[in-house]
Amino acid sequence: MNKKVGIQDLGLKDYKETWDYQESLFQEILGIKIRNRREGLTMPTPNHFLFVEHPHVYTLGKSGDISNLLVSEERLKEKGATFYKINRGGDITYHGPGQIVGYPILDLDNFFTDIHKYLRLLEEMIILTLADYGLKGERSKGETGVWLDVGTPFARKICAMGVRASRWVTMHGFAFNINTDLSYFDLMIPCGIKGKGVTSLNLELGKEEVPMEEVRQKLLRHFTELFEAEWA
Repeated sequence: MNKKVGIQDLGLKDYKETWDYQESLFQEILGIKIRNRREGLTMPTPNHFLFVEHPHVYTLGKSGDISNLLVSEERLKEKGATFYKINRGGDITYHGPGQIVGYPILDLDNFFTDIHKYLRLLEEMIILTLADYGLKGERSKGETGVWLDVGTPFARKICAMGVRASRWVTMHGFAFNINTDLSYFDLMIPCGIKGKGVTSLNLELGKEEVPMEEVRQKLLRHFTELFEAEWA
């Protein structure tokens, strides 16, 4: 099993370009697995972890409801935002500057073959990172992602998640609000969940800005421990 993971920080990059890049890495891993099985080979499969920030964009998962986007695509254009229907699970999500988006493209045969466990460990990575800042992140039953003040009238989401998997290879991932302009969430019903708010790390800490690289390093440290991974 290859537990080495290659890290790439793509900076600020267009959503569609990044999606296409994810797909190319995803298909490369699938191709190796199919060839190994067909030809009786044992060629190792690579693992990747992409960090990126996107310009303002809304994405709708394959099981999502378009009515959760509360404005027209023309209005989105006025706000400088784009919209895509995509092939991950989950409903509608916003990505934008000041948000850490992470796309682990892993062959889970290298780690464990359990999608539920995979999602729970991604959530735990965020929860542990929030704890580093003195915040109590939590899971909300039946709602993938990480929240604050679950079970109260003040429940609010700080990290959304949605993944795709085929033959135990993953793509898509998480969107962690760090210094995010939360007004963009007003244009949708986040993840299709009504009556709950969203928040960001800088808002919760009462800071104008939290260093993004600092947060990324904490995420990577916790990912390494949780997945028993090493960096390529």
